[in-house]
Amino acid sequence: MRAEVGAVANTPVRVPKMAELVAAQLRRKIVRGELAEGDALPAETALMAEFAVSRPTLREAFRVLESESLISVRRGARGGARVQVPEGTVAARYAGVVLEYRGTTLKDVYDARTVIEAPCAGLLAERRTDEDLERLRDAVAEAEGLMDDPSAFIRAHMEFHALVVELAGNQTLSVLNGMVRHIIDQANWSHVDLDAGSPENIRANRRGFRAHAALVDLVAARRAEAAEDLWRVHLQEAEDYLLQNRSMTTVLDLLG
Repeated sequence: MRAEVGAVANTPVRVPKMAELVAAQLRRKIVRGELAEGDALPAETALMAEFAVSRPTLREAFRVLESESLISVRRGARGGARVQVPEGTVAARYAGVVLEYRGTTLKDVYDARTVIEAPCAGLLAERRTDEDLERLRDAVAEAEGLMDDPSAFIRAHMEFHALVVELAGNQTLSVLNGMVRHIIDQANWSHVDLDAGSPENIRANRRGFRAHAALVDLVAARRAEAAEDLWRVHLQEAEDYLLQNRSMTTVLDLLG
């Protein structure tokens, strides 16, 4: 125990750079809503005075926030920094890079989607409102009208999946789903390019549509367990169909 304490004591503590501290203060104002989307940050001279830092330090802080997509900076006489709200797309892109580097398989990603989406279907059945039900029914009706257009249908199909997670009401699962969906959507588009309009594609689309319509009925009846079970089967069927493309087996194959 004494040796462990000594090891901890000897571990150097990294002191944040001043630019990181300034970025942290501005980041906090953005996530708390004190600075709204589209707001211009105060002039550089005002921020330099507020934080007692030099212009190079302030601009380094701007670069940190810009890399996080929390601000956009326009150079020039009429330029300046404007606030952007945090979006899951930034995390999704980075997650894609990490998964590429790790040699992650597409099957691994599809399995993760099932872990996230299936329980969301059950949560939605438990918590749904009349407005939620109306949105689901509208989405199914829209997809039904697009059955003869493979590209439009797959877009509506993917949006329905995202809607199920959104309406489940769990923000953490929604962010995680966005990270996975970034990859799943790319795989869907790649598959459409390969077999759009083929007999197998038509059968898969119709089977998927029936699953969506059945889920709405279960959500309407508040049958949470049945909704989760149905969605798990649907996701597995979609995974089996999409993984038939042997030319793409990893995230790197898809995104690289």
